[in-house]
Amino acid sequence: MSHILLLTNGQGSSVDVLPALELLDHKIQILPPEPTALLESAPSDVVMIDARKELAAARSLAQLIKTTGVSAPLMLVLTEGGMAAVAANWMADDVVLDTAGPAEVEARLRLIVVRGNDDEPENSEIRVAGVVIDESSYTVKVGGRLLNLTFKEFELLKHLAQHPGRVFSRDQLLHEVWGYDYYGGTRTVDVHVRRLRAKLGADHENLIGTVRNVGYHFTRPRSGSTAPAGGDA
Repeated sequence: MSHILLLTNGQGSSVDVLPALELLDHKIQILPPEPTALLESAPSDVVMIDARKELAAARSLAQLIKTTGVSAPLMLVLTEGGMAAVAANWMADDVVLDTAGPAEVEARLRLIVVRGNDDEPENSEIRVAGVVIDESSYTVKVGGRLLNLTFKEFELLKHLAQHPGRVFSRDQLLHEVWGYDYYGGTRTVDVHVRRLRAKLGADHENLIGTVRNVGYHFTRPRSGSTAPAGGDA
């Protein structure tokens, strides 16, 4: 169980900010979004800032908190529209959508706490052909442009990129990305691959290759050549 300090103008409960928190076993302290709140709170494992509405104020608060030397990792709670505004100079350690489910929120909290305790964290980036997949921040950039991926889209792309050249069947991807307790059909994989290719864009969609009647693989294009055609999903 982690101690979470939630900085928000909301009243009383975290349910209005990040409903999934109410379903997880963490101790949550809610204070106004002011730097002095850190002086009033108990020691925290994670500091969350409600950045759903006042983005400029949230950015300033995040920058101020990080420059004061606070050791606890900082997470921003954002709407989908607010994701486009976040940049490195916000100095946040991670971001999460306010609509994220309990499993995603728990995973992000667990990872951010572990990273905060590591003196020498490992490189968590996968870079290929202008695409940067950053596991630590759950972000993907193409040519410096941040892609707006869902959690499962990110997990699928990361999983494929971690095993370049290896072909995964649709059943394997369902089990390894969605989990053994997922009861949806393999068509789910096809839909996510199609969406990923569209978001990667015409110059990078072929990084996800298709082996007809088998499944999908991540292709590292050779220098001076283009990736193999992706085929139909």
